[in-house]
Amino acid sequence: MTMLHNFSNSSKRILGILGIFMLLLIVSSCSSNEEMPDERLVEKELYDQAQTRLKNGSFSTAILSLEALESRFPFGRYAEQAQAELIYAYYMNSQFEASQSAAERFINLHPRHSHTGYAFYMKGLAAFTDDSGLFSRYFQSDLAKREVVMAQTSFGELSEFISRYPESKYVPHAKQRMIYLRNLLAEHEIYVADFYMKRGAYLAAIGRAKYVIENLPNTPQTPFALSILIEAYEILEYEELRKTSLEVLKANYPNFDFQGNESVKERSWANILTLGLIGTEDIKRPTAETP
Repeated sequence: MTMLHNFSNSSKRILGILGIFMLLLIVSSCSSNEEMPDERLVEKELYDQAQTRLKNGSFSTAILSLEALESRFPFGRYAEQAQAELIYAYYMNSQFEASQSAAERFINLHPRHSHTGYAFYMKGLAAFTDDSGLFSRYFQSDLAKREVVMAQTSFGELSEFISRYPESKYVPHAKQRMIYLRNLLAEHEIYVADFYMKRGAYLAAIGRAKYVIENLPNTPQTPFALSILIEAYEILEYEELRKTSLEVLKANYPNFDFQGNESVKERSWANILTLGLIGTEDIKRPTAETP
């Protein structure tokens, strides 16, 4: 009876949650219908409506206006501007895959447009986002792998953007994001190296630590990489290598205490993923062009 009672209570809770989700979907649908652009609006009115919604931060409704503008007036004066602003609106509305797709579409349609550089920039930003949400946090192992791949992709995309458009006004922010991504990738390598150390896979740990030093230098994780080398070399009795690594650590990080300093090794990968991911406050809209 107790098991049946508990099952009944669990079923009621599940049904209650499903009911709330359904209600939210209905309310959202009704709200979206109310915000749909009037079909009688002419091109300029529709464009102005989209601009007002973007300025007010109403990104979901701005998307409706921009999509309507593009579909109703595909060859109009504001079509290309709408396509570029859709990239931004999708991103700000947390529709990151849509933002990437919109950026790729813009690049393919307008390879020499003044906003093409912006599309490359936003494509790189949208490739990596904080995905440690309600469902994904229960699958930390898969999330870790996915986040690293996303970070690598984003880093590569932003590198391509800077290479193609070195004079772009979006380069400073792209470089800022790349620094963040480098640190994240280096921290992941240290986390994995420590995992290997705890399991006695010292050569594998050395490989990860050396990767940080050689491929991701000058990050906050570099002294931790050196400390792992020192510890592993000592265990393996590679005295000369241990001594060399210790000298490098002391010469470059004289105040670093690798035996007592709190590091990545005391934190879980779930914590690493939420290291204050830089938000959207620095993301700019594509500069509006006068048709």
